[in-house]
Amino acid sequence: MKVSDANRVLRSAIIKEYFIPGLKRLGFSDSEFKHPRVDGSGLSKGPLHLFFDVETGCEYGDGDEWFMVEYILPFDELPDELKSPEYFTRMPTDEGYCWRHRELIRYRRGKVKRLDEALTYLNSKAEELIRELEERGLTSSTS
Repeated sequence: MKVSDANRVLRSAIIKEYFIPGLKRLGFSDSEFKHPRVDGSGLSKGPLHLFFDVETGCEYGDGDEWFMVEYILPFDELPDELKSPEYFTRMPTDEGYCWRHRELIRYRRGKVKRLDEALTYLNSKAEELIRELEERGLTSSTS
């Protein structure tokens, strides 16, 4: 088996068996939004939709230690102060555009697994982004 295939399988299993159930316990639910570039279903919390990207970086030797996550907002427009790599960048879809925030999540370093820390971080980042949206009156979901 190639490294990229092994990393893809391992990442998918950890997401399915640990991160998805953990995020559901923290208030996330199944998302009905279809990500334009990531296969599979996602989760949602408030107006945010969260997707796991198991493809990016799976060819690296340490690709079993991390994955990318994308927080998606299916809004047409956002206030200028939320348009930045720190918050959201625009992503084209078949129907127009949506907004995404990408994060690299490292859940393992060498032999030390940090799954709890990664789960806590995923949730806290979602809450931070939702707070920013609430402060600007953008809390209605259009999934």
